[in-house]
Amino acid sequence: MSAGNEPLYVIDGIPLTTDNLSGTIAPTNALADLNMNDIESVQILKDASASAIYGSRASNGVVLITTKKGKAGQSRIEFGYFTGTQEATGHRTFLNARQYVDFFTQAAVGAATQDSIFDPITYPTLADALADEMDFVNSRFTRYSAGTDDWKTASINTNWEDLVLRDAPISQYDLNISGGSDKTKFFISGQYLDQSGIVVANSYKRYSGRINLDHQVKSWLNIGANMNFSRSLNHRISNDDAFSTPLQIIALSPITPVIDPRTGLQSGAYDPAKDKPNTNFPLYYNPLLSVNNQFYHTTVNRFLGDVYANASITKTLTFRSEFGVDQLNQTEENYYGKITARNTGVPNGSGSYSSTSVLNFNTNNYFNYKQTFNDKHDVEATFGMSYQDRRYDYSTATGEEFPSDAYKKLQSAASKTDASSSATSSTLLSYFARLNYKFNDKYLLSASGRVDGSSRFGKNNKYGFFPAASAGWIVSKEHFLENAKWINFLKLKGSYGVTGNENIGDFESRALFSGTGAYGGQAGQIPTQLGNPDLKWETTYGTDLGIELSILKNRVYVEVDYYYKDTKDLLLDVQVPGTTGFSSQFQNIGKLNHKGIEFTVNTTNVSIKNFRWTSSANFGANKNKIVFLEGQLLGADQNKAKEGEPLGVFYAREFAGADPANGDALYYTNTLKSDGTRDRTTTNDYNQGEDVRIGNPNPKFIYGFENTFTYKNFDFDVLLQGVYGNDVYNGGGQYMSASGSNGFDNQTTDQLAAWQKPGDITNIPEARLFYANGTDPSSRYISDGSYLRVKSVTLGFNLPASITSKLRIDRFRAYIKAQNLFTITNYKGWDPEVNADYQASNINQGVDFYSAPQIKSIVFGLNIGL
Repeated sequence: MSAGNEPLYVIDGIPLTTDNLSGTIAPTNALADLNMNDIESVQILKDASASAIYGSRASNGVVLITTKKGKAGQSRIEFGYFTGTQEATGHRTFLNARQYVDFFTQAAVGAATQDSIFDPITYPTLADALADEMDFVNSRFTRYSAGTDDWKTASINTNWEDLVLRDAPISQYDLNISGGSDKTKFFISGQYLDQSGIVVANSYKRYSGRINLDHQVKSWLNIGANMNFSRSLNHRISNDDAFSTPLQIIALSPITPVIDPRTGLQSGAYDPAKDKPNTNFPLYYNPLLSVNNQFYHTTVNRFLGDVYANASITKTLTFRSEFGVDQLNQTEENYYGKITARNTGVPNGSGSYSSTSVLNFNTNNYFNYKQTFNDKHDVEATFGMSYQDRRYDYSTATGEEFPSDAYKKLQSAASKTDASSSATSSTLLSYFARLNYKFNDKYLLSASGRVDGSSRFGKNNKYGFFPAASAGWIVSKEHFLENAKWINFLKLKGSYGVTGNENIGDFESRALFSGTGAYGGQAGQIPTQLGNPDLKWETTYGTDLGIELSILKNRVYVEVDYYYKDTKDLLLDVQVPGTTGFSSQFQNIGKLNHKGIEFTVNTTNVSIKNFRWTSSANFGANKNKIVFLEGQLLGADQNKAKEGEPLGVFYAREFAGADPANGDALYYTNTLKSDGTRDRTTTNDYNQGEDVRIGNPNPKFIYGFENTFTYKNFDFDVLLQGVYGNDVYNGGGQYMSASGSNGFDNQTTDQLAAWQKPGDITNIPEARLFYANGTDPSSRYISDGSYLRVKSVTLGFNLPASITSKLRIDRFRAYIKAQNLFTITNYKGWDPEVNADYQASNINQGVDFYSAPQIKSIVFGLNIGL
C-alpha cells in the first residue's frame, strides 16, 4: 500500500527505469520514450511460477518486451505514416448565461431565508435579507460581466469548456531497414511523433532511433547489441488541483466575456485602475492567460541499450552474458509571466529549472543446459546471477522578479529564491536457478529459486529467497482421448510461487539526518527519519490453476485461470507515537489477499476462400481484501485502507437527498445499534452522521470482445472494452455541483433540479449562496463508473500482389483507425476511466477532480514495404 505498484518492464533483458521523475504531481509514463513499432512481442507473466524467476521485482507483475531483429535474406525497407485528429471522449454540461443568472438569483433567495433565521438582528424581516442578497448578487453579475449589464439579456454566453478542449492533430512517421546474412543480421529504425493534446497548451514530440545487431563470430560464439535513443519534448500543463489548469476554467461564469471590452485583452489580463493584472475579475484566475504567458517544458534524452554474447560450450551447454544500460537525462523548465501574478502570487514573473539524471545498469550472466534422453525425457536447466545498480541525481533552482517577459532564463531573475541538489542510489544482487522437465511430451514440471539482496532493506534482512514450482499435464496426448477427434488440445496446469516487493525509497530502513538545520546563519543538521534495521521484503505467495482447451479443428480455443495471492509483511509508512520525535516509520505490517478468475476464448467463426471471421473474448474478475492492518485506518480524503475491506474503498456520510419540507440536505445517521444493524434515521446535521462505506473504486469485472473480418484484400477489426461495478467519486462536485453553496462557480445542469418550495421531491438540496447545504463529502458525489467502450475500429486495404509487383514494392496497405470511438456509460463526468493526479496513490483511486478525459482519435495511415 505504501510500496510501488508499477510492474517490472524488461526490454531485451534490460529492466526499465520506472521512477516517477515528474516535477509535478502528474506522474511520468515509463514507456513514453519507446517506439511501439520496434516491438516484436509482448509477454505478460501472470503465472506464479513464471514470474517468480524475477524474484523481488515480480510482485507487481512482469512485462517482457522483445524488439524486432533482422533476418537472413533479402534486405527489407518499411515505411509507415499516419495522421489524424483527436478530441475529448466526453463533456460535462454546465449552466448557460440565462440559467446561470436564474440559478444564482434563486440561490440568493435561499440565502436570504437563512439570513433571516440565523441573523435576525441584521435582518429583522425576510424582505430585508432578500433585498441585501439581491443587491449583492446583482453587483456580482455586473462585475463578472466586465462592468456591464449584459447579464440581464444573456448577450454574453461563454462556453469556457470549448475554449480549453480542442480538436488536436497527430502524426507519426516510421522507417526501418532490416536484413542480413547467415552471419550478421541487423534491424535499424527511426520514428518521429508529433502530437498536440486535446487540452489547450499541451503537446508532445518524440524522436527515436534503434539499431539491433547480431553477429556470428565463430561457430560457437555470437555477439550482439540492441541500442535505442530517444528525445522527447513534453509541453505540460498545471496540476489538476491548480486554478491554472485548463479544465478548472469551467468554474468561470458564462456571463463573462472572453475579451474584456474595457481593455481589449483577455479577461483578467489587466486592471486599468491598478495598472496590474486583475485580481477580482473574472471570478477566478483565467487559465487562458497561461496559454501564451507561461510554459512548463520537460525534455528527456534517453539511451537504452545492451550488449550480449552467447557461447556454446558443448552441444547441450551454453553461456550467455548481458550488460545493459538505461540512462535517462531529464530537464524541466518553467516560466510564469507577469500577467499570471494572480495565480503565482509573484508580480513580475517566476521561473525554475531542474535537472534529473538516472543511470541504471544491469548485468545478467547465466548457463543454460538442454538435453533429451531416450526421446522421452526433456531437461532444461538455467542458473546464473544478475546485478543491478541505479543512481539518481537531481538539482533545481528557482527565481523571481524578471525585468520583462522577454527574459525567461534564471540569470535574469532579480531574486534567486531557492536552489538544491540531491542524490540517491540502490543496488540489487541476485542468484537464480530454474529446472524444466518434460516427459513424453505430455507431463511438465518446473522448479525455480531466486535469492535477491537489496540495499534498500535493513542490515538484518537484506536477502530474500523466492521459490516456485509448476506442473502441467497435456491430457489430449493420452491414449484414452485418441478417439476424441473433436479435442485438438487439452492441458491442465497449476503453479505456486513466491515473489517480493522492494519498491520503496532507497534508504527507508535507515535513520537519516538532513543538513537543512541551519539557524541564525549557522549550518546545522536535523534528524529526518526513524530507522528500522529489521525492515524486510514484502512477500506475495501466489497459486494459479488453469486449463487450456482447443477443439473443433482448433477453431475454438479456451483458457481459464484461477489465481489466489497472499501478500504479507506489507511495506507501510506507519504512524508512530509523537514521543519518538517522528510522525511515521516504514514497517512490515499487514496482510492483503487477491483472488480472481480470467477467461479467454478465441474462435474462428467462418473460414472460406475469400472470407474469414475470427473472434476473441476475455473476462477477468478480481477481488482484493485487507486481511490485517493492526487496526489502522489509512488513507486521505475519502479513499481508505481498512481491515476487511478492499483497498481504496470510499468512506463518508451517506447522503439522503433533500428534505421535502425545507430543502435541507439530509444524511442517514448510520449509528450502529446493539443488534449490529445501522440506524437509518435521517438528519440535517452532518456531524450526527457516521462515515460508512459509500463506494468501491475496484471493478467487479473487466471484459473485452474483438472481431476481425477479412474479405479478399480488405480487413476490418473492432475491439470493445468494458469495466463493470466500479464507483467514481467526483472530488470537484463540492464546487461544480454544490447547490450554489460554494459561491459563484458555474454549476452542472443537474443543479437546476434544486428544491424550491415545500413538497418538492428531489435529490438536489435548496440553492443557498455561501451556505453549505450538502457540499460536505458524502455519497452525493458517488457515481457508477461502469462503461463499455468501442476501444478500436480499423478498416484496412492491402494492394493486391499483382499491382505491388508492378510497382516493385512488397506490400502497400492503407487504413483508417478510430480509437475510443464512443463510450456507453451512465457516468456524467468527462470520462469514467479517470483518476485525479493530485491525490493518486495505491489507496487513492477512482477520484475525478477536473481530470482530463481520454482521447478519441481518428487517423489515416499507410504502410509500404520494399
